[in-house]
Amino acid sequence: MDMATMKNMGVADRVIRAIVGIVLISLVFIGPQTPWGWIGIIPLATAVISWCPAYSLIGMRTTK
Repeated sequence: MDMATMKNMGVADRVIRAIVGIVLISLVFIGPQTPWGWIGIIPLATAVISWCPAYSLIGMRTTK
């Protein structure tokens, strides 16, 4: 299985996840300064690799 067949996220999905991830991570440094902001690593990482494990489990794809 090559990397192109593993991708299950479209461009819009990736952009939204990246923004959410960056916003959550920024909470660690600004705002309420809560360590819960580190959860933003998950959506940011899935945006970078274009693959969501939850989508794989339920058979969902947002790619063309």
